[in-house]
Amino acid sequence: MEVIIRADSSAASLVAADIVATLVTRNPRAVLGLATGNTPLLLYRELIRRHREEGLDFSKVTTFNLDEYRGLPHDHPCSYHRFMWEKLFDHLNVPPPRVHVPDGMAEDVPEACEAYERAIVDAGGIDLQLLGIGTNGHIGFNEPSSSLASRTRIKTLSRNTIAANAGFFGGESRVPRHVITMGVGTIMDSRRCLLMAFGEDKASAVAQMVEGPVSARLPASVLQLHPRTYVILDEAAASRLELGDYYRWVYEHKPAWQAGAGRGK
Repeated sequence: MEVIIRADSSAASLVAADIVATLVTRNPRAVLGLATGNTPLLLYRELIRRHREEGLDFSKVTTFNLDEYRGLPHDHPCSYHRFMWEKLFDHLNVPPPRVHVPDGMAEDVPEACEAYERAIVDAGGIDLQLLGIGTNGHIGFNEPSSSLASRTRIKTLSRNTIAANAGFFGGESRVPRHVITMGVGTIMDSRRCLLMAFGEDKASAVAQMVEGPVSARLPASVLQLHPRTYVILDEAAASRLELGDYYRWVYEHKPAWQAGAGRGK
């Protein structure tokens, strides 16, 4: 796990964009795992800018999103299908058949989840999985107590997560109680993971994820066991890390041969 701390979310998102852009440039057929929410928005805006102004090409890229609310049609204002098209895909040249988001309206949920897993395998596996972290330590919608070997499946949201998402829906009563999400095991199969966290409200979860024990009580902590994970933070999200000064020192003093995209390669 490489912890990269930058001054603010803008600077941190540029590091993340460097990592994604370098991967796509070196491997035009890269398979990207994508996330929703506020955290990746600056990253997505920077990727759009690089596509428009620098020719960053996504025409052979394949994408898989982490999750989707159960029971929301694709055109619902709060669906992750709509979010991804409005915030990213409408502005890049990713071919629509290469875009995959879990189907929250699937009639046969277990079969749809198994099909999603098969599609990831058929695409060659995920090269880089983008992640955020919930204040209770969830990744994707894998809430505390989720199996660390879990695969794509339906999950019931915790009260914490419902409250955190209430603003998007206009109240807690309107937030769906169920979601379809990649499992922790699915995420861990990715060749690389890139988790971003911004703001003081994420500081406690980040500290437990990076420096606490690996436990299903904080699902994101399993990333300590992943062979190649970047954790990219702003100063606020890093504020409770006991070894923060060490992480800053390591990032600033990497050997010359490791210099490159965000110095995170």
